[in-house]
Amino acid sequence: MNRLYAYLRLYANFFQPVMKMTEKKRIGSKVQKKHDDIKTPYQRLLESSYVSEAQKERLTRLYKALDLFHLRQKLRLARENFSAFKRKRM
Repeated sequence: MNRLYAYLRLYANFFQPVMKMTEKKRIGSKVQKKHDDIKTPYQRLLESSYVSEAQKERLTRLYKALDLFHLRQKLRLARENFSAFKRKRM
């Protein structure tokens, strides 16, 4: 299960784009929401001034070492293994 979460974390943080809400206003009975551009959490970290240059370089090296195709394969296999393990225990 830890392996599954490790692959999910890499996939979500480096490849899964997110629309972040920047503003929420109530106008009468309706709620109006404004969103930032669609970016991955990794892209948001690179733009952040709170992250040091050394950390940004480390994240960039990790990103360049990742292969989306192989990561998705590993994620699928980890899910299958977890499902098989769960079925065995029942």
